[in-house]
Amino acid sequence: MAQQLDETAKGVYIIAATPFSDTGELDLESADRMTDFYLDSGVTGMTILGVMGEAPKLNPQESSDFVARVIKRVAGRVPVIVGASAAGNRNLGNFTKKVMDLGAAGVMVAPIAGLKTEEQIEAYYDSVVREIGATPIVLQDYPQLTNVFMSAGLINRLFARHSSIKVLKHEEAPGLRKLSKVRKADTDGSRNRRVSILVGNSAVHLPQEMRRGADGANTGFAYPEMLVEVVDLFLKGQPEEAEDLYDIYLPIVRHEQQAGLGLAVRKEVLRRRGVIKSAYLRAPGYALDADEHKELDSLMQRLERKLAAVGRSTRPTKLAG
Repeated sequence: MAQQLDETAKGVYIIAATPFSDTGELDLESADRMTDFYLDSGVTGMTILGVMGEAPKLNPQESSDFVARVIKRVAGRVPVIVGASAAGNRNLGNFTKKVMDLGAAGVMVAPIAGLKTEEQIEAYYDSVVREIGATPIVLQDYPQLTNVFMSAGLINRLFARHSSIKVLKHEEAPGLRKLSKVRKADTDGSRNRRVSILVGNSAVHLPQEMRRGADGANTGFAYPEMLVEVVDLFLKGQPEEAEDLYDIYLPIVRHEQQAGLGLAVRKEVLRRRGVIKSAYLRAPGYALDADEHKELDSLMQRLERKLAAVGRSTRPTKLAG
């Protein structure tokens, strides 16, 4: 039976890329290699069809095929969350039923664009829960993309109101103060249960967010083994060791965080590491030019030198199909 998402979620729930061929077709063989790569890196869970998974660029059949392929490959070893945000609740509900039947652990739902007041946002999530019942939900708070702003108080009310909302994917930036307010509600009596907080934004603020009480990361990065080890060190009470390791990778973390360019960088690194066959992004999408390839060459070479200086290296990831 598939693992169900709950409030104890912690560690690294990697946001997976969606591999395409050089001609833009869905590449399910690369999806197998990518899934093995993430699992081999030690991730706690996976999220597919997220923002960085190019979900809006897939048609319904491709979305279903990709979800089925990844869940089959995972084979119950970790929970798989599926991005299900949609403009219409019926579409959201039908897709949620399909992916849960395939073995998903829950769905990630962001507020739809155009919600302006807290009453509207509450009403929206009320309607989502009515549509999908007890299905576990990751509440995605990403105002930089949705232009919908949720206060810490509203988020805490949504968790108190709906037991099926299990995890906050915290991506507001700057948002450290907000994270602290949501975490404080675990113990100040304003919420009746502890909830999981996983953070995004390509891990650019991960050490500070872990120090503020995050349970881990729900984001993507072309070196997921770093995310896994950094989060694990924080959870073991070794924050300085965690941050020292994070600092080595920070130039590439920062490079991946660039608006518009970041996913192209991530996919190219995954291609160079032998994880996916092509770095292709479906249009509208970015393709690295010659100068950007040279910059990435330098960043990856510097990473290897920095790791070697502390007796480390990136692990080989040429995986079989």
